[in-house]
Amino acid sequence: MSLSVTGEGEIVIRAPFGVSESYLFAFAEQNAAWIEKRLAAARTSPKLDLSDGAPLILFDEQYLIRTGKSGFSGNTVYLPSGEREEALKKLLKKLALEKMTALTERIAKKYGFRYRSVRISSARGRWGSCSSDRVIAYSFRIAFLQEELCEYVAVHELSHTVCFSHNGEFWEVVESILPDWKIRRKMLKSSPVMRFL
Repeated sequence: MSLSVTGEGEIVIRAPFGVSESYLFAFAEQNAAWIEKRLAAARTSPKLDLSDGAPLILFDEQYLIRTGKSGFSGNTVYLPSGEREEALKKLLKKLALEKMTALTERIAKKYGFRYRSVRISSARGRWGSCSSDRVIAYSFRIAFLQEELCEYVAVHELSHTVCFSHNGEFWEVVESILPDWKIRRKMLKSSPVMRFL
């Protein structure tokens, strides 16, 4: 069983089929302190300003939001007048695929990693993942991170193509590429942008 709280403050319990409702409530009660902490974080989550003229920093580049047909033009992000969040999500998925594919390829080529492909997910609980068949996935929210943190996530996932678990060998691979990985990891964990959108 697992428990999570969405950015909108919705409590989600995932459980095997057939688990009784009373057991689910008991599970939630046992984790009440954790739930309250996450709800408090959701209430204070930073909100994106998607109004015209608002700045938006994506992959360390600043853009301005304007009303128009969804897309990028220079340093302008055009969003429709309605359902702006959904439109931005679609744009970010395309942008993240382009940027993270290039970054992953560059690092892999430089350090001799072999991976199958890159895809973009809507994951909220993690920045990236690497499957057993070496498919690397990144959350589209990675677009809000600084370049050095994107690099850390890419190195982390590529290191899983060599060592699948988080053991000593894995961290040695990461450190051989990023000696300051602990600092970057700490910065990543304290970043509030995973709660955007």
